[in-house]
Amino acid sequence: MAAYSHFTVARPTSGNSIMQKHADWLTWGRNLLAIAQNGLAFTKDPFDRERFEQIKEIAKLMLSVQTDMPLELLDRIFCDEKGYATPKIGVRGGVFREDKLLLVREVSDGLWTVPGGWCDVGDSPSSAVEREILEESGFITTARKLVAVYDRNKHPHPPMLFHVYKIFFICDMIGGAPRASVETDQIAFFAEHELPDLSTSRITEAQIHTLFRHHRMPNLAAEFD
Repeated sequence: MAAYSHFTVARPTSGNSIMQKHADWLTWGRNLLAIAQNGLAFTKDPFDRERFEQIKEIAKLMLSVQTDMPLELLDRIFCDEKGYATPKIGVRGGVFREDKLLLVREVSDGLWTVPGGWCDVGDSPSSAVEREILEESGFITTARKLVAVYDRNKHPHPPMLFHVYKIFFICDMIGGAPRASVETDQIAFFAEHELPDLSTSRITEAQIHTLFRHHRMPNLAAEFD
């Protein structure tokens, strides 16, 4: 998984209004990059191409100032972003054993989440979540139920460089054994009332409760947004 996959804007020291201003700047810069990328994908006019390149550079400068990311790193992140700009797709899988939920601890921040990550090109969402669970926990699973498709921006995650849709599944364990990975250093099952500190860039407490609710009531319809 790319090193920037969970890059988030540095949190200001205090004040919800300050945090919102940082989130606004991130949104504006991200939208400008999308406009520039779409323009470069479709324009035939050399003068328009030059203007879209200028918009792209201004947007990267805005993001660099707001996130403290070097322009060189932003160039590397966005150098392969071509064609029509769309949100990225991430998947997360809820695996239960005796009414406890499988969580893994992330090496990058020392906090806990359900296994998951980005969808690769050629993956279906279900195969992607099964792969991520195996890689991050050692358990072999099969995706059984779509729980939710969420717009990350509409949930209380820290602001992120990319616009992301998050897909949650309930997955049944069919084999394997707990195994740490380069990304995760602990694997454990937790009851709903004894959750550890969560990696909120990846999952929120409300999303954990949603997984438990769908586990206990399997006929619930999938949620969205």
